[in-house]
Formats: sequence, C-alpha cells, structure tokens
Amino acid sequence: MSKLLQKIPGILLCLAIALPAWFLGKCLPVVGGPVFAILLGMILTLIIPQKDWCKDGVTFTSKKILQYAVILLGFGMNLFQILEQGRQSLPIILSTITVSLVTAFILYKALRLQKNSAILIGVGSSICGGSAIAATAPVIDASDEEVAQSISVIFLFNIAAALLFPTLGGILGLSDEGFGIFAGTAVNDTSSVTAAATAWDGIHGSNTLDIATIVKLTRTLAIIPITLVLALLRTRGAAQRGGTADGASKVSLRKIFPFFVLFFVLASVITTLFQLPASVTDPLKELSKFLIVMAMAAIGWNTNIIRLVKSGGKPILTGLCCWIAIACVSLLMQALLGTW
Repeated sequence: MSKLLQKIPGILLCLAIALPAWFLGKCLPVVGGPVFAILLGMILTLIIPQKDWCKDGVTFTSKKILQYAVILLGFGMNLFQILEQGRQSLPIILSTITVSLVTAFILYKALRLQKNSAILIGVGSSICGGSAIAATAPVIDASDEEVAQSISVIFLFNIAAALLFPTLGGILGLSDEGFGIFAGTAVNDTSSVTAAATAWDGIHGSNTLDIATIVKLTRTLAIIPITLVLALLRTRGAAQRGGTADGASKVSLRKIFPFFVLFFVLASVITTLFQLPASVTDPLKELSKFLIVMAMAAIGWNTNIIRLVKSGGKPILTGLCCWIAIACVSLLMQALLGTW
C-alpha cells in the first residue's frame, strides 16, 4: 500500500500535464496530444528542480501505464475487417515498411546512431508513428530520451507530410484512390493521415478519407509481428548473455519478455472473434490514446531538452531518409500496380 501511495503524486502530475495536452491535441490534431504532452513535460521539468516527490509515479506512468495503453489499443483492431478492406494495399504497405526498416538499419550503421533510436524511428516511420513507438519502446527497453527524440522526429515529418502531400499528389496527377493509398502508406501518424486526406478532399471534393483510414489501419497491424520479433530477439540475446558454459540460463525470461504485447494481440483477437461493437471499442480506444498522452507527459518530464537538441541531428537525418524512401516506394509501387 505504501508503494502505491508513493506513486500517486507522480501519476497526478502526469495527469495534470496530460489534460491540457489532450485538449490541445484535439484542437490541433495534426500535432497531436502526445507531442504537446512531451513539450509541456520538458518545459515543466526545467521549472521544477526538485523531483524526488514524484519520481516513483512518473516512472510508473512512463513504463506501466504506457503498456496498459498499448493493450487497450488492441481493442480497436478487428483483424478480419481491416485485412478484408485493406488487402489491395498490402503489397505497398509491406514494401514501405521494409524500405523504412532497411533505411533505418543502414543509417544506424553509417551514422553510428543509437540502436534504440534507429529502431524507434524506423518503426515509427513505417507503421503508425507515436503508437508504434509506444508499443516498441518497452519491448526494447528504450530510455525516455530515446522515446522523446523519436516522437519529435516523427512529429516533424508528420507536419511536413500533412502540408506538402496534397499539393504533391495534385502535381503528380494522383487519382482520389491513389492519393488515399499514398496518404495511408506514406504518412506516419494517423492524425496526419487524416489531416492530409481531409485537405485533399477539401481541394478535390472527393472522399479519400475512408480509403486512407482503412489503409492506415491495415498498416497498423504490422505492430503485432514487429513487436513480437523484437521481443523474441531481445529475450534470446539476454538468455545468451546470461548463459553459462553448460547452456543453463541465469536470466528469467519471464521478467524479460514483454507479455503486454501478447495481451495486445489477445485484445485484437477478442475484438475480431466477438465482433465487439463500436460502443464498446471506441471508449477503449480513446482511453488508450489518453493513457499514451499521460505516458508521453512522463517521458517529457524525464527528458533533458538541452541534451535532446544537441543530439538531434543524426535522428532527424534518419527520419528524413526514412520519410523520403517511404514516399518514393509508395508512389513507385502504385505505378507498378496501376493504382495511381
């Protein structure tokens, strides 16, 4: 009980930061609540020097509450419905995810980037921005600064895509369907996909938003295999490092393996098999998004903004290269498949 009481001040602090960030995110969805939460957290931590009173609760929020948010995210994914509606775009989605991860790996080697930063930027660029980073960070045991840095990089190119892609699509002569697929596969975060598709619809009087959303949801499914693969790789690596000469392991795989990923998969399966109605899944999705905002507030609080800015050049370059590669491959695949 005493441990729980120690966490309450930090949890309430993150809640207090998350509430205005959530509201600002609703007003400016192209930026989003998680980015506002990180920024507010980073500003407040400079103003309030004494942090011992909230340390336990902030750590709990950035780790455990983030995992609970990812589990709830699974209730918004009807696997059969998404695959049925988005299967036309699957080759493009697989191509863009592959090129983003390969690009991030090459730059990780070439620039000597931090491994976790490269993974988070590659996954965030290729799948679904902040949600993918939130799901991946606990799996690879990323630090708060690595998460904040990756979210910031993704945010930068979200804004650029939302502003530039509708004009670029018009210049290239994309059809309404073609732009919906382009936005759904080449824009990082769901909010920015929505912003780009809505801008296109406003210009062309079309209804590409539905296409872009379905493609984006299909792309989001990649969280499942990627987080599971990363979890297994981390578990195997820890077992090898902790192994003895006779092969016995000194590490507890139960402690290392991120079981919240399996609960996330289970939530998706429950939604799919039982056809949960929107009246049930929509509130759970909203709660998941809010908990992510709370976790980002905690991550912002634990982040040194000065050190973050000084070390930001390589991650930004990595994000830029992933962004350009994804956009180019998306357009190339559409040209090859005739969906332009």
